[in-house]
Amino acid sequence: MTTPEHAGERDGAERIAKYLARAGVASRRASEELVAAGRVSVNGEVIGSPGTKIVAGVDEVRVDGEIVSPPEDLVYVMLNKPMGVMTTLDDPQGRPTVADYIPAGMPRLFPVGRLDYTTTGLLLLTNDGELAHLMMHPRHHVPKLYYAVVDGVPDAGDLTHLRKGVQLDDGLTAPAGARVVQVRERTAAVELTLREGRKRQVRRMLSAIGHPVISLSRTAYGPLTLGDLPEGAVRLLSPEEVEGLRRSAKGAE
Repeated sequence: MTTPEHAGERDGAERIAKYLARAGVASRRASEELVAAGRVSVNGEVIGSPGTKIVAGVDEVRVDGEIVSPPEDLVYVMLNKPMGVMTTLDDPQGRPTVADYIPAGMPRLFPVGRLDYTTTGLLLLTNDGELAHLMMHPRHHVPKLYYAVVDGVPDAGDLTHLRKGVQLDDGLTAPAGARVVQVRERTAAVELTLREGRKRQVRRMLSAIGHPVISLSRTAYGPLTLGDLPEGAVRLLSPEEVEGLRRSAKGAE
């Protein structure tokens, strides 16, 4: 077999991270981390560069000693993630993970983006690494809609602050859509639309304006909406929904 160093000289060669993502092992970024950790081999040789190129069907690719092949069928699943579930496929501490909700018989699926441990709602899982890459790439600005119950009632000034951007410890946030959709005696329900994905961003933004989050759920991702899917339930996406996600990620909508 050809060594990895020379794989890029052949027709049909692709970067190892792209291949692993297409095979449903992990997202491109996570696949690059697998390579950096020395867990990937090509033709029996451990590789260390995410720039390594291989040819599918010609080179033997292994992760942790297991042969990796691209899936024959691409699967797209929506999960209404419950509270107290990790957005990972395994957890060293033994906590529940989203993998526990993938129906038996399905191929290995990985989550597209993350939801916090205590955040519920719409989570996309797939073995289509290309779509996952499109959805998560910062330049595509795919909108995500969140429903937050907060302490107190944000006023017009608070909403303007959210819409123009909030200064956090990692910089100013991008402009967001923000509106109060329900007011109770001491709390309010706020809808926020974000086009970036910093860690715990919704919670940090709302805390920064003086209205910490009591509960948080994601209700839409691009054109995909949670609808009436029960908490903990999953369903397959229709071909039309998948195409809608692809158009949204490419900025065609």
